[in-house]
Amino acid sequence: MTVRALLALLVSLLLGLPAAAQDMGRRIEYTEVRAAGLQVQRLTIWLPPGYDAAERRYPVLYMHDGHNLFDLANSNFHKIWAADKAMLAVMAKGVEPRIIVGIWAPGNDRFRQYLPRPVYDAAPPALRAKMDAMTGGPVISDAYLAWLADTLKPWVDRSFRTRPGREDTAIAGSSMGGLMSCYAIAARPDVYGQAACISSHWPAVGPETVKGFDPDTLDVWLGFLDHSLGAPNGRRIWMDHGTATLDVFYAPYQIPIDARFEKLGWQRGADFESRVYPGAEHEENAWAARLPEILSWLFRR
Repeated sequence: MTVRALLALLVSLLLGLPAAAQDMGRRIEYTEVRAAGLQVQRLTIWLPPGYDAAERRYPVLYMHDGHNLFDLANSNFHKIWAADKAMLAVMAKGVEPRIIVGIWAPGNDRFRQYLPRPVYDAAPPALRAKMDAMTGGPVISDAYLAWLADTLKPWVDRSFRTRPGREDTAIAGSSMGGLMSCYAIAARPDVYGQAACISSHWPAVGPETVKGFDPDTLDVWLGFLDHSLGAPNGRRIWMDHGTATLDVFYAPYQIPIDARFEKLGWQRGADFESRVYPGAEHEENAWAARLPEILSWLFRR
């Protein structure tokens, strides 16, 4: 045991706290990050316990809606994913620690930054009009993806001790962030090896306008998958949804999307997973409750 570890153990004993409580990792905030074609972005980066005391390199998890990941004071609805605690929980069960890069949503630009551009471009006029009403401006997810993959990731790899390969790079999000994560791993298989698409908002229109199933929307998604997803080739994708609040509308999309994954050569349980959480609502507490399960499946060796 090193002197530093011994001192931490002694302090924990004096305080009556478990030794593990002394190192919960640390967060770094970047409040003004320039990004071509986008609003100024903001980042919260979490470094796992031991990062500062060793020379090892770490895989990285990129997560959308970064303001809702760690700190209640920053969150939209006073609810958070507790992503750091979820990572610590799976680390305790043998999952390799990962750096988490939280990318904050840019206010009212969130919808147009997260709506996959190929889906918008392929939408028939009536559906596109609803998408336009939701986004309130030009769809810029193609610029967002280019920034994520070609600017942000190289900067993270230069600035932190990462393992930059595809197999060590994951992306995750919920609702519109789930759609963006699906877009990212489909469009940039050279960059992302795993994706978590949680409570993905397959209707792809303003939540207040979702009244039921739209077959035209499903056709657009299936066309996107046929054109962009390809064979797994070592990638893994997690998908899920609850059965309450907004999630009640997702099953009619998710079931045929799962079937399309299988048709394209993805094996359920190995290359992709799709689960239903009865009673779970469309909100951060529900996502936090299942995040350890998601990370355990996605990052298993």
